[in-house]
Amino acid sequence: MSPAPLIRDETANDVDAITDLTRAAFATLEVSSHTEQFIIAALRAAGALSVSLVAEVDGQVVGHIAFSPVTLSDGTPGWYGLGPISVSPAQQRQGIGKALMAAGLNRLKAMQARGCCLVGHPEYYVKFGFRNAPGLVLEGVPPEYFFVLSFDGRVPQGSVTFHEAFMAGGPQG
Repeated sequence: MSPAPLIRDETANDVDAITDLTRAAFATLEVSSHTEQFIIAALRAAGALSVSLVAEVDGQVVGHIAFSPVTLSDGTPGWYGLGPISVSPAQQRQGIGKALMAAGLNRLKAMQARGCCLVGHPEYYVKFGFRNAPGLVLEGVPPEYFFVLSFDGRVPQGSVTFHEAFMAGGPQG
């Protein structure tokens, strides 16, 4: 087992490693459109990466997590979208994703965020307190894959819109 990862803010020197890591992490995932690295680049270019953390082991970036603001149709402020989150295929199932999740959610709470939402695998994210939320939807996503975690006990109602960077489809965006 690898040593515990160092979780830290991304720096400009990490950008290429994050791109390569993200591409590799999603390469074999059938449900992926394989645009995650472009989404991160577009969020970064738009100044919308509110939290961008890397996991480093032995001086190498082996994980990354991104959070960006979302818009809620009922006007509730202070909510963020999680994603993408990536761990190097060679380093998966060693607690790196869990460490990134914990650090990222703690960072959001420290920023006085009200909550976080994501699209993901049902079995994984419930471990962190995420739940399906009747009454809050992400258009085009089956409800069993859309999760929320409220930090203040209130879950908004209506629809969620992720940053337009999530529509990035390649180098030309």
